[in-house]
Amino acid sequence: MRLTIRLFALALPASVASAQVLNTSRSAPAPASTTFARSAAPQATDSLRLSRRQAIAEALNRNAQLEIAREQTAQARARRVTAISVPDPTLTAAYDQEAGPFTFGGAASRPVAIGLTVPFPDKFRLNNRIGLADIGASESNYRLQQQTVALQASATYDSLLVALKHRVNLREARELAADFLKRTQARYDAGSAPRLDVIQAQVGVAQADNDLIANERDIANAQASLNRTLGRVIGAAVAPTDSLDMPAPLPDSSTIDQIALANRPELSILRNQQSGARATTSLVKEFWLPDLTFAVTRDYIAPGSPLFTTGIALPLPAFYWQHSRGDIAQAQHFERELEATYRDTRAQVTQDVRSAYANASTAMRQVAFIRDVLVPAARESFRVSSTSYSLGGSSALEVLTARSALLQAESQLADALAAANTARADLDRALGLALPTLGASNR
Repeated sequence: MRLTIRLFALALPASVASAQVLNTSRSAPAPASTTFARSAAPQATDSLRLSRRQAIAEALNRNAQLEIAREQTAQARARRVTAISVPDPTLTAAYDQEAGPFTFGGAASRPVAIGLTVPFPDKFRLNNRIGLADIGASESNYRLQQQTVALQASATYDSLLVALKHRVNLREARELAADFLKRTQARYDAGSAPRLDVIQAQVGVAQADNDLIANERDIANAQASLNRTLGRVIGAAVAPTDSLDMPAPLPDSSTIDQIALANRPELSILRNQQSGARATTSLVKEFWLPDLTFAVTRDYIAPGSPLFTTGIALPLPAFYWQHSRGDIAQAQHFERELEATYRDTRAQVTQDVRSAYANASTAMRQVAFIRDVLVPAARESFRVSSTSYSLGGSSALEVLTARSALLQAESQLADALAAANTARADLDRALGLALPTLGASNR
């Protein structure tokens, strides 16, 4: 017992000391660069590595919006089956010729009948046309959702790429700021630079650290947006394997209108709706056509063979004007509405593809200019000012201004590349294509 107490007494100070060490390490704030490195380390090891093509394919397989569109198409197929179905037969059993209600024992007749009412055969044909048009519109809507999701996946992939590119640029800016602070401090120690230059250099390093912290938020938001598009857990890490490059060349501008009018799902949806509306109008006009009735009856009081009934049942169009001004007029006006909608949508498609083409062309020209002119000029300006400062010619403000201009130019290049890729993908969407330049395909 005494040995146990002594061991406990020896262990107690050691546990208190270790707890103090842990508390001290937790309470000590870590530098911004260290915090960023720690947060980025798990992502580098646990990230899902995806190319742009793989991201689009993943989105087409797992996005919830496409699941909704698939279920809507299945509902349209089910509606067609219901529309062309033959009504179920009816079975009736009765006590006839009773002396009073519920006096079953005195019934003089106990007929049992099974009957079937079949609509006029042409109604099946028209209902089938309506159902097929509904299915075609749903399938075109599914294709439209595919293109939308593929474009969204490409755009969110670009947003993640540009956030990561900004991180590379900001780290480079941090290194340049730290190097400039080191040289400024050396000149100040030698008496050839004022204290203000050192302070400005320190501000530049602090600003670079702050920009890196803000960039962490941009990367996290971009990953969350991409994960949602891919149908994955929002907090999962994604490591893109592609880089921001100039997108594929633009197609010939003289053929984009014809390609869009032939492939846009919106126009296909309206064409199917017009076909269904025409069949609906024809079906409404056949309201007076007779239904065919068949029945078999047997009376279990009077012996004998079953009796068969064959006949027709039709409404009498005594108030035809109610139909001509009501449901028939509604169907005809709906046809005209769809015709006007189709003309307006054609114009919208033409305008959309022209606008998308202009956006993609402008974005790609901006990339070429920033890459070939602006960034090299800004980099040369910073090199000259930095070298001149080392030789005692330029001021610290000139170096800081040149470094800020270089960082801004590199940031503009990253944004322009992302905008160009997104605009190029939007052009494929406007053409009604399945983003062939990005490797997407219809499911």
